[in-house]
Amino acid sequence: MSIRVVVADDQELVRSGFSMILAAQPDIEVIAEAGDGAEAVAAVRLHAPDVLLLDIRMPGMDGIEAARRVCGSSGCRVIMLTTFDLDEYVYEALYAGASGFLLKDVRRDDLVHAVRVVAAGDSLLAPAVTRRLVADIVGRRRTARATDGAPPAERLAALTAREEETLRLLARGLTNAEIAAAFVVSEHTVKTHVSNVLSKLALRDRVQAVICAYETGLVVAGENGES
Repeated sequence: MSIRVVVADDQELVRSGFSMILAAQPDIEVIAEAGDGAEAVAAVRLHAPDVLLLDIRMPGMDGIEAARRVCGSSGCRVIMLTTFDLDEYVYEALYAGASGFLLKDVRRDDLVHAVRVVAAGDSLLAPAVTRRLVADIVGRRRTARATDGAPPAERLAALTAREEETLRLLARGLTNAEIAAAFVVSEHTVKTHVSNVLSKLALRDRVQAVICAYETGLVVAGENGES
C-alpha cells in the first residue's frame, strides 16, 4: 500500500523537485501539490493523505497555521520544510503538531526516508534542527524550573524502568525498530512502551518526548554523542 503525500511549497521548482523525487519511489504516491497554506489544508481535506510535506514560510496562510489546522482535524502527519536550521518558527511548528522537520537542502535519500519514517508513526528532526532544539532546552533548564513547581526529574516517577529507558532511546533519535533491536523485543512491544510513556507524561508525540527527556535531565547534551 502506497504512502499518500501532498507537497506544499510556494516555490514551484522546489515543490516539483520534491514531488518528482518522492513519486519515483515505488511505495510513495504524490497525490497533490499546493502553493500556499490554504491550498495545503484544502488538499488534505480532499485527498486525506498520510503525509503533508509543508513549507514553513509561505504567503497568505503560512505553514504554522496550516499545520495547526491539519493536525487538529485529521490524522495526516506533517513534515515541515525550512531554509534555515535556526528558524525562529521551529517551536511554533512543533507545538502546532508537526511530526518532523527538514531543511530544504535535504539529500534525496534523507527526504524519502523522512516520509517513510513519519508515515510509520515515528517523528523526525533534521540533525541541525535537533542540535538547535537541544541547545535551547538546555539553556532553559538552567534558568527556569518546571511550571508545576516540582523538580523536573519527578515527572518521570510514573514510568517503569523499561519505559524510562525507552524515553532515553527516543531522545537519542532511535526508531521503534532500532529500540526493538536494542531491547531484543518485538516492535509491537516497543510501540506499547512508547504509548505508555506518552500517556503517563501527557505528551502528544515523540518530539515532545525528546523535549521532556532533556528538560528532566534524563538525557544530557554531550553524552552518548548527543550534540
